[in-house]
Amino acid sequence: MAASDFSQLIAATADTISSHADELTALDQAIGDGDHGLNMKRGFEAVRTEKDAIAAKPLPDALKAVGTKLVMTVGGASGPLFGTLFMALGKELSATPDRAALTAALGKAIEAVSARGKSQPGQKTMLDVLQPVYEALAQGKTAGAIADAADKAAEATVPMKALRGRASFLGERSIGHMDAGARSTALLVRAIAEAIEDS
Repeated sequence: MAASDFSQLIAATADTISSHADELTALDQAIGDGDHGLNMKRGFEAVRTEKDAIAAKPLPDALKAVGTKLVMTVGGASGPLFGTLFMALGKELSATPDRAALTAALGKAIEAVSARGKSQPGQKTMLDVLQPVYEALAQGKTAGAIADAADKAAEATVPMKALRGRASFLGERSIGHMDAGARSTALLVRAIAEAIEDS
């Protein structure tokens, strides 16, 4: 991926998170702290301010830089989790990965996020989107189909009972609300998929 393409990808993710910040906040107000949208916007805008410098790095280092910046700026529980996702991808990927390498790296990144959050798919978290994305990637689906799988997976968190995170304190009352972390993950997957398709 050329530096200009990665810079555009960063801009696309920041645009997506910023334009949906109010939606993410509303989702988080229902079953969380209510600060997810603002925190994610702050983090991705911080990455955007350094997008050209980050994009100039080899892909593994660029991903690690994104993850580090998110840990430093997002705050709350989401910062370490999203930061871990990007840093783990950077650790596992080469500068020019193929689909098989990307699939394997995403699998390792999911394990890292699971360990950091002490959670598993099925507990109403971002993992409930990441796992179906991994499966779609492993099955050779197109970028658009992967994004569709992410959106469907986020919707599937609505009837779930939260078992991890602040929403878990609500017990049965967490049912009927989409998980904000799952939604933001799906938004990022679609932004990345569309940026890759357009490049």
